[in-house]
Amino acid sequence: MSRFGNLEFDGQSGEEKSVGPIQTDEANCLADARAFFEDAEFEKALRSYSKALEFNPHSRGGWCGQVRALIELGEFREAALWSDKALEQFPDDPELLAAKAVALARSGELEEAIALSDAAIEQRGDAPYVWLARGDVLLARREKRAEYCLEKALALARGDWVISWLAARIRFYYHQFALAMKLLQTLLETSGGRAVLWVELGACQYELGLGIAAERSFAQARQLKPNCVTRRRPGGPKPGWWRRLGEGWRRMFSR
Repeated sequence: MSRFGNLEFDGQSGEEKSVGPIQTDEANCLADARAFFEDAEFEKALRSYSKALEFNPHSRGGWCGQVRALIELGEFREAALWSDKALEQFPDDPELLAAKAVALARSGELEEAIALSDAAIEQRGDAPYVWLARGDVLLARREKRAEYCLEKALALARGDWVISWLAARIRFYYHQFALAMKLLQTLLETSGGRAVLWVELGACQYELGLGIAAERSFAQARQLKPNCVTRRRPGGPKPGWWRRLGEGWRRMFSR
């Protein structure tokens, strides 16, 4: 029986809400989670990463993905909490250290965040996400060195649209809408078939007061994916959902 079989999701009792294809093992869950994440469906990604951990509580990919999905959902305190759980198993993992640094920086805990970011770079100084996270932390600290870190992440991941997209999302989070838009426009030259990028571009244009351009970007996104969310980013989990999920995990770890 599923460890989450007794949890309620989005008002459903007695069964877990379906998030797509039937997930039969850790690998399938991680593949689904990555697809959801790259489509900006972060709540669905979180569910799939959590399901992967149900199959294998020692799944590094499941832990890292869960923490990063929580960050994208704006659940920074929860992301820090679950990164601590993950670091108990993988104490020197650079991605987990970097992700926790982001969660803390966005929560205002800037000194601990920069220390964790330093540790992540010491462990893996050639990892794009580590430098992306470093830029995030330095933007929270309002340091000019953030520019170098974000550029280094893009250079290390040349050709990886996901890193460029995440860099744009970081810019957007810190209200650097023009810089985020510039990144997305460049990215769309080679990845114009991805609806999520058009949605992100439209959001930047909307914030900059470019209403007509924003509507065109949203229309392009809807052509590629008719049911995509436009004008705003997906919100966090519905009230109570994360609490119930967390209770399930706490029961599992107490066994």
